[in-house]
Amino acid sequence: MAAVEITQKRIARTYTIVWLTWIIVQSFILSYIGLGMKQAIIDSVVSNIFTAGLGIILYNILQYYQPENDNFVYLRLWALFLAVADITIVNEVLKYIYYDDEQYLKVLHQSLPIRLCFVFLMLAIITLLTWVQYYYINVQETMERNANTETMVREAELSKLRQQLQPHFLFNSLNSISALAGSKPEEARKMIQQLSDFLRGTLKKDDQQLVTLKEELQHLNLYLEIEKVRFGHRLNTEIHCDESLNGLILPSLLLQPIVENAIKFGLYDTTDDVLIEIYTRLERNELVVEVKNPFDPTTASPKKGTGFGLTSVQRRLYLLYARNNLVKTQSQEKHFTTTIHIPQL
Repeated sequence: MAAVEITQKRIARTYTIVWLTWIIVQSFILSYIGLGMKQAIIDSVVSNIFTAGLGIILYNILQYYQPENDNFVYLRLWALFLAVADITIVNEVLKYIYYDDEQYLKVLHQSLPIRLCFVFLMLAIITLLTWVQYYYINVQETMERNANTETMVREAELSKLRQQLQPHFLFNSLNSISALAGSKPEEARKMIQQLSDFLRGTLKKDDQQLVTLKEELQHLNLYLEIEKVRFGHRLNTEIHCDESLNGLILPSLLLQPIVENAIKFGLYDTTDDVLIEIYTRLERNELVVEVKNPFDPTTASPKKGTGFGLTSVQRRLYLLYARNNLVKTQSQEKHFTTTIHIPQL
């Protein structure tokens, strides 16, 4: 609204300058064609006061009535009607003021067509400029509303995606705790404590859209400690991250579903020890994270972009950066690699 008020003040100031300038110009024109300077000034002031008043009326009408393109002709007709009314009123007023001056009345009568054309032109210009102004303001307000709506929808979807991930992981962890409670109560208690720390950290991040790579990896380590209790010595992880990258930014809780996907494909179809490797690097102003896991091609069939984890990551990155090419998967020999790119804005 403040921007609208500033625009209106600027337009009002511009109109005022234009009217004052035209009063001076018209006075000299009338003086040039034979009227005295005093008569020319009075004529110009009276004429332009009425025209300015009609211009203000049109300006205010267009605040509440914005015609469509197909009926804009009605505004032109309205401007013509007001111009005729203006000339009629001004003519009667000036005739009343100079009723005994035959020379002035003759000039007044001869100049009526020119006056009518000028007043109509001025009112038409005011109509057009005012319509353009309010049309532009309405477009800007509509765009702002749409942007706010899209932002709210995007944030709601992001929140929903993040909330969907937590029960998925929580149920797996609770099942593991249940299995350990009887045979390995110490490991079950340890896992409960780790799960508590992980969930506490997750709740703290609920209001954070972006975090540093260092924070994300610290949280990821909590998740990996829980998974290592579940799978024991079979699960091994290596995180390769240079300290210079710690300050880079990425969406919070983004890496967990990717690593969970790697664990799923790496461990579920084999009884051997498995190494999950995570590599980070900076490439063309993008943080690149690669998660690599082994798989047995005879028992597993990883597909590009499959699974809720990778789908949710791809959707989150699209909502945040409006790009569909930030998640890539590759299967090579006995290794499956998921690569994500996070633009550094």
